[in-house]
Amino acid sequence: MKTIVWFGFVLGALSAAGKVILTNLGQKVTLECGVDTFNDRLVWHRGDQLIHNIPKNGFPRKGTTDIVGRSTVKRHTKLEISAVTKEDAGKFICTADGSRREHILLVVSVWATPSGELQLASDATLHCQVKGLDQDPSVQWKRPDGSPHSGSLKSVNRSDAGTWKCMFSHDGGTYDRSLTIKVQEPATPSSSQSSNDVLKPTCPGCVTHQASLTPSADLLLGLSWWVWVAVGVGCLVVVLLMVFVIVLCKRIKRKKRMMKNGRQPLKSKKYCQCDCPAAAAKPQQGRRREKPSAPPLQPLLKL
Repeated sequence: MKTIVWFGFVLGALSAAGKVILTNLGQKVTLECGVDTFNDRLVWHRGDQLIHNIPKNGFPRKGTTDIVGRSTVKRHTKLEISAVTKEDAGKFICTADGSRREHILLVVSVWATPSGELQLASDATLHCQVKGLDQDPSVQWKRPDGSPHSGSLKSVNRSDAGTWKCMFSHDGGTYDRSLTIKVQEPATPSSSQSSNDVLKPTCPGCVTHQASLTPSADLLLGLSWWVWVAVGVGCLVVVLLMVFVIVLCKRIKRKKRMMKNGRQPLKSKKYCQCDCPAAAAKPQQGRRREKPSAPPLQPLLKL
């Protein structure tokens, strides 16, 4: 939906006093005094409110209104106003060396309600507001085909779309501001919606799952292919990490076992002993055998 459109324009009218330059609401406008230089003093007023008082020799003075902070005097005599508002509209007076010149600044705003694109067969109202005159001028709207219209739309139709013009008169001149109207077409069902309607069950007790009727090649068990790829890569990484940890643990254990065996003292070697009886020693030759000693004598028994 389109927001309320404000078309603010500054209309320059060539009157008995002078003229102004066209500009949009919120932009910058320059008011010409009608003279290029001055010899004594230049003064700008809005109505009876002082804006700038610039002497040829001396210190300039400024007023206290809001427009003072948004205005400045350029090229000696021209008044430049930035960020023009509806409240800036009105009569401006330039006095140069006692010569007085008046200018009229008109700010026009046009919009429609409701805002945005108008709905078919709905009601709408076009507004045209003119600021800067003592009395509000009578305005008249013209349709895109050029026929006059009051600005009150009843049952909007497609022919109302286009550029409308707000017409008004002031001081013998006729001015107009434009407003673009858009009409929203009714929504039409798309081809995908039509195919979905065909798949809807006709009986109250039937339940149709469109996902099962129109399976997607990009989905597997309700997940996209890239999800499965991510899951597979994650599982592979986990398996590789587990294998790496197992191999590392085995190497650490083997290294610890080797270090422990290197620190143990050497054991004495065991030799094989034979259980066979030893051979009898050979008698020494050339040596006599000793006689066995006689048994000890027994004492005699007395009678």
